[in-house]
Amino acid sequence: MTALFALATCLLWGLADFGGGVLTRRIPALTVVVVSQSVAVVVLGAIVVVTRAWTEAGPLLWYAVAAGVVGPVAMLAFYKALALGPMGVVSPLASIGVVVPVGVGLVLGERPGLLQVAGIAVAVAGIVLAGGPELRGAPVRRRAIALTLVAAFGFGAVMALISEASTSLTGLFLALFVQRVTNVGVGGAALYVSVRRGAPALPEGGGIAVIRAALPALAFVGLADVAANGTYSIAAQNGPVTVAAVLASLYPVITAVAARGLLKERLRAVQAAGAGLALIGTVLLAAG
Repeated sequence: MTALFALATCLLWGLADFGGGVLTRRIPALTVVVVSQSVAVVVLGAIVVVTRAWTEAGPLLWYAVAAGVVGPVAMLAFYKALALGPMGVVSPLASIGVVVPVGVGLVLGERPGLLQVAGIAVAVAGIVLAGGPELRGAPVRRRAIALTLVAAFGFGAVMALISEASTSLTGLFLALFVQRVTNVGVGGAALYVSVRRGAPALPEGGGIAVIRAALPALAFVGLADVAANGTYSIAAQNGPVTVAAVLASLYPVITAVAARGLLKERLRAVQAAGAGLALIGTVLLAAG
């Protein structure tokens, strides 16, 4: 069950990242975050009401609040890093955030077997290579590296926090709702500050009409992201966090494959090798 839900997380996060990346070519990144997460808030709010999930409110929700604060900060740092440095450096470097939930699992006493350790090592190598790391070319700005590391550990922290935010399915609905409300609050505040500093909130040459036309895609990004958080939480609660975190973090492979299939972007040899290693690592983890 852990492997199944973690791989579902990988698929959902990969598609959400692909969709978000495509949307940010036309719409300001903060606007994408706020609108997509607002759609998720509406849907989750309805689920919370129908399932009476609010009755499970308790201290664990502070983990969801923390995840909701860290998530937009990590995403903003990631987008800024992409603007400053080559994607071939930023993208694979951001994937090292997996060490956060893996480290938490080890601290809590998890001890993966030899086969799983091998699977983790192979899968992490595949994750990095799937991003197509650039080893030559223009030097990367120190600020881009710093922002990427902030994003990486932020993404890893969200994985660790959301897995601790509930102990039941209905509690998970409430935790995800609280996380998304916090996401919108933090993202909205950042968007307000950005607009006050002169940055546009709406895309040029279309304004609100572009947002309206892109609403189905924005909704998909927001709902896929929240579903991924949910499946990851279930995976982490029903099996070793070390296995769940690594399998869930294979999402750069999905993003690269989606770009190849839908945008006809050419997959570099290093990315193909990374996808193959990620698959081998997955098999080793599942077999262990």
